Amino acid sequence: MRRIHLAVISAALAILLFLASCSSAWGQPGRGGMMGSGGMMGGFGPGSQRSYSSNGERVYYTGLSSSGRPIPFSGSPMWLSMHGGSCASCHGEDGRGGIPMMMGTAVAPDISYHALTEESVHSEDGHAHEPYTDKLIKRAIVEGLDPKGEPLDPTMPRWQMSERDLEDLIEYLKTFLRTEELHNESRGGY
Repeated sequence: MRRIHLAVISAALAILLFLASCSSAWGQPGRGGMMGSGGMMGGFGPGSQRSYSSNGERVYYTGLSSSGRPIPFSGSPMWLSMHGGSCASCHGEDGRGGIPMMMGTAVAPDISYHALTEESVHSEDGHAHEPYTDKLIKRAIVEGLDPKGEPLDPTMPRWQMSERDLEDLIEYLKTFLRTEELHNESRGGY
């Protein structure tokens, strides 16, 4: 009986330490954690002290609508439902993805506008997808369908987003730099 109590206490302590490490970077972009930059919430979310230059940027980083309320969603990993979330929680600060989902095998893809809309783009898993249009990006966000109408990975939430928030979010996705632009910028523009 004593061993069971000790095991339960040890498990509870491990969970508390894990949660503390995830939440210690809340609101502090660039800090590490299990879910990439900034811990489980990506360093962003409704409690973030960061300021945003547009509604699309706020939607991307916090999951809050233009009215300031959390945008409802269905599906997705349980931790996102329990703690709230945003696009950045999975796709990262720069939209490039590559962040493994907690307690799963899915890796969030690059959702920068150019990666979604260019011809013959290859996703992280090596499969090509047809280019998205703005209308198809909206459908992916709301209905969880790719350009061919096939379901996206079930870890992708189905957001119940207003038309305004969808439009603003797509405009924000257009601000992410291409890989070659990032490379040139890091080399001083050469």
